[in-house]
Amino acid sequence: MFFCTDCSFAFFYVHPQPQGDNIPPPAKYGGRHTVTLIPGDGIGPELLNHVREVFRFSCVPVDFEVVHVNSALETDSDMDNAITAIRRNGVALKGNIETKHTLPPSVKSRNNVLRTSLDLYANVMHCQSLPGVQTRHKNIDIIIIRENTEGEYSSLEHESVSGVVECLKIITRNNSLRIADYAFRLAREKGRRRVTAVHKANIMKLGDGLFLQCCREVASGYPEITFDSMIVDNTTMQLVSKPQQFDVMVMPNLYGNVVSNVCAGLVGGPGLVPGANYGQAYAVFETATRNTGKSIADKNIANPTAMLLASCMMLDHLQLYDYASLIRNAVLTTMNETRLHTADLGGQGTTSEVVQSIMRIIQSKGQLISEF
Repeated sequence: MFFCTDCSFAFFYVHPQPQGDNIPPPAKYGGRHTVTLIPGDGIGPELLNHVREVFRFSCVPVDFEVVHVNSALETDSDMDNAITAIRRNGVALKGNIETKHTLPPSVKSRNNVLRTSLDLYANVMHCQSLPGVQTRHKNIDIIIIRENTEGEYSSLEHESVSGVVECLKIITRNNSLRIADYAFRLAREKGRRRVTAVHKANIMKLGDGLFLQCCREVASGYPEITFDSMIVDNTTMQLVSKPQQFDVMVMPNLYGNVVSNVCAGLVGGPGLVPGANYGQAYAVFETATRNTGKSIADKNIANPTAMLLASCMMLDHLQLYDYASLIRNAVLTTMNETRLHTADLGGQGTTSEVVQSIMRIIQSKGQLISEF
């Protein structure tokens, strides 16, 4: 049982045991955790303000250190401040930072710089059918694991001859083994039965061939888990045809970007799916599809579900399981039972109305438990 000092109710929950090797940073200042918050661009600031609103209402013992990153700058000073804050706190929650195509080639994506600087090598997205959301396919439950630090995102490209650009795709044995082992360990922890490696080794025989070989080597150490592989173009066709065939998927960086977006579309769109980036020492949580939603910013119509569920993943990482369950259940109840949907799901609800509904459900749960 735990009591909220600012609320009139108490909560009773039984939480699961912690899983995995990621050890959250210790709580400070009377059991409260400090988390770096990077608002980002587009709908990021407004959605993260709603997360803070829900956290305050639910009395979550988390304090946010807000660090703003200006995507229009060509200098790295603001990004350096953000990375330093994450190193200090160990955990971050962020909105997507726009990568402006008008900036010089020397200016790297700030999202990419953050992941590589902190060695956040594993991007994890749990793509599953949600109650109350009408989609063509049902019963989807896929964990997508994307190598997050190399591949086509290595930012190594040059134009030695005018009109001819070379863009280097980097695949290393160490990082391929590391992400493959992460995928199989997670599959074992979650009781999954199958891991599929996605590749293009029929064409890129050395690069993707190395990645595929590393996955095979790691698979030999997990005899209870079935391993198979699939070429990336066939993968996208199979996903839109019969997504239920997939369980856990592991893949290099660019394929992960494409597959993640396809899967988000299968279960209802980018406003629904949370994502996480894990390294040995740090963890950063965000929406699974890395777009800013710039066209709908400040219109109070963005779906808050993905960002709220990402914050619940963060709470699980901090081993604040009770709060994560409370908020997650309220989000799913709002979606399924009240059927209050934003425009992306065909509804007429505003962002604020959805968040208010979530908080009413949180309050009602607390009152029922208190009365019991």
